[in-house]
Amino acid sequence: MKIVLLAIFILSFEFNLKGQISKQLDPDSSQAIWKDISPFFSPPDEYKDQYGTYRSPLKFYDGRPVKRKKDWVKRRKEILAKWNGMMGEWPPLLKDQEMVVLDSIRRDGFTQYRVEFYWTPNEKTQGYLLAPDGGGKKPAVITVSYEPETAIGWGKSERTKTFCDFAYQLTKRGFVTLALGTTQASAAGIYSLYYPSIEKASVEPLSMLACAAANAWYVLSKVKEVDPTRIGIIGNSFGGKWAMFASCLFDKFACAVWSDPGIVFDESRANVNYWDPWYLGYHPKPWRTRGRITKENPGRGLYPRLTAEGHDLHELHALMAPRPFLVSGGSEDMPERWIPLNHAITVNHLLGYKNRIAMTNRLRHIPTPESNEQAYLFFEYFLKYN
Repeated sequence: MKIVLLAIFILSFEFNLKGQISKQLDPDSSQAIWKDISPFFSPPDEYKDQYGTYRSPLKFYDGRPVKRKKDWVKRRKEILAKWNGMMGEWPPLLKDQEMVVLDSIRRDGFTQYRVEFYWTPNEKTQGYLLAPDGGGKKPAVITVSYEPETAIGWGKSERTKTFCDFAYQLTKRGFVTLALGTTQASAAGIYSLYYPSIEKASVEPLSMLACAAANAWYVLSKVKEVDPTRIGIIGNSFGGKWAMFASCLFDKFACAVWSDPGIVFDESRANVNYWDPWYLGYHPKPWRTRGRITKENPGRGLYPRLTAEGHDLHELHALMAPRPFLVSGGSEDMPERWIPLNHAITVNHLLGYKNRIAMTNRLRHIPTPESNEQAYLFFEYFLKYN
């Protein structure tokens, strides 16, 4: 009798498990989404195979070519070591902590928790964990912005509250989300993270934001509803820069959406302001006057060295391979940004992958309902089905 019951249990478990897998890997849903998003993975004809003056990531810094996959392993380490050496090494990542729940409320088919954890060794942050109803392991997305309330639809700006509520919208689609932001620093006009202090930061602030996102990945990966192999990250503008550096520098993010951050250096665009002291131009106060680089107001800190030595952010894009990413481009990331993205495509081709890099375009900096739908479908395709 016990053997019969055990057999029935095993058959029942296998049936339920196969049903769950079938639901997650529904080929019809996957194919329908791919039909919608596949056009975003091909550059317009005018930009195909155009590489501009960007130094190829498939050449070592001493000029030797990268010819094989094993060469890329070494080259990837070289790029990462070079950039971390210039930007400053991260402090040890906080792998073992668990987030503390401060309170919770019920919203539209999900539970919203206000949570707290250390995102640097000496600084706690508060954010929001949104968990949809239903059992089983789910894909998850971290959202990053000036304030976590923006992503849950409670932001102060009507414009961003309407079009940057990424966490709320993704949770409604079945994702666990963790909304983060630099609330106090943004209110003080310093925006970023400075480790160990703003007086003597040893890591470029934008890299330290990436470190904080890596710590957030670890704490989110311990949430029982989350599948740690399916965690992505998204942000717009300031958050887009943050999401880009986090996903490029920390390879546990399965995929990413960078919404109009300015994906390469461009001193003609005031919003592509990597030279600011809260990004890659840190220097002790008093800070340079905010605004574009001029002879009277030059860049300071690391940024001038990066440009003088011929470095650009396409080197970091290459670190994503073969993980997929979407550039949700607006006023700062126009179709011609495919030129630097083509370099990342060549890396993926070397590794035997295609359809890993996508870009959409809109006219303005702020996301639109259409661009957001494209981003959400991207996450659904790669985190739910692939």
